[in-house]
Amino acid sequence: MKKRLLSLILITALGAAVIGCGNNENVAAGDNSEVPKSAGEKIELTNVSYDPTRELYAAYNELFKAHYEEEFGQTVEVTQSHGGSGKQALEVANGLEADVVTLALEGDVQVVADAGLIDDGFTSEFELDSSPYTSTIVFLVRSGNPKKIYDWNDLIREDVGVITPNPKTSGGAMWNYLAAWYYFEQQGQSEAEILDSIKQLYANVVVLDSGARGATTSFVENKQGDVLIAWENEAFLSLAEYPGEYEIVVPSVSILCQPTVAVVDEVAKKHGTEDVAKEYLSYLYSDEAQQIEAENYYRPSTKAIYDKYVSSNDSNTITEVPADGKWINNNIALTDINHFGGWAKARADHFADGANFDSIYEQ
Repeated sequence: MKKRLLSLILITALGAAVIGCGNNENVAAGDNSEVPKSAGEKIELTNVSYDPTRELYAAYNELFKAHYEEEFGQTVEVTQSHGGSGKQALEVANGLEADVVTLALEGDVQVVADAGLIDDGFTSEFELDSSPYTSTIVFLVRSGNPKKIYDWNDLIREDVGVITPNPKTSGGAMWNYLAAWYYFEQQGQSEAEILDSIKQLYANVVVLDSGARGATTSFVENKQGDVLIAWENEAFLSLAEYPGEYEIVVPSVSILCQPTVAVVDEVAKKHGTEDVAKEYLSYLYSDEAQQIEAENYYRPSTKAIYDKYVSSNDSNTITEVPADGKWINNNIALTDINHFGGWAKARADHFADGANFDSIYEQ
């Protein structure tokens, strides 16, 4: 959304020269040898992330820069790139030189690993399957909820216009789809019935944006549709920015979204940024970073900080950002990707060419 583009979207082109200073300024782009960083030299780090993390990393990068300079005596300049998570993964796999990726799901990071850029075992490199924060999927509706949308079954009514991004390009859209699938499964529907329900839902989609932030713009700024299927943090940012105009509806069931982070090993080796890249992702688990994550409406992984933000209000309709800052709604049954057999199986069953999504969504 235009008002919230706090961080620059800078993309490093395939084959671009490694930018250095001091003794490294003449290193050619094609040289894959490690480029060591000397004390006092400014370090340049590129984080390729997904759409709704713009505000989070704008704040976190400043925190990390201060931490790294105090701890190691070096200045770090972090360049951000944002877009649909699936599209971002393909960009990195095809040559966009990211030192780290902080994508919407493990499956998108696996795309980069499959290109030979990330070493095996990336989900074990950092705590909690390399997922320092989590989120879930909720609905954003207009003030007063004029279409009376309360759960997933309301999204298949003929009078409801839905906004959600495209699972082919957006990791968040995959979470949206799987959360809906789980709901209809919990209603006792057979697979054929679930496919029919999902088809009805996507028949109501007004516009299929490439990423989550584009979908938010379509709903909030362009006034399209009656409901946005949204990341929890996106929904709260809209409440904060447009007070009195929108409401969050927390459905009865949803999915625990686990964004995954990883060092892009081959690029970090080339740039000589392996140590700073690891520290950049490790520090996401620090109390200071966890606090920033919570303030940006991501669910922190540290229990003590998580508990500080749990709401005592059991209503599934949220009309404003709570004045006490306690925004986490635990009144929701969450499944996770294991229910779908993990990301490799979920992709094969639902999002690969010719899989379920292709069969139900008429282009």
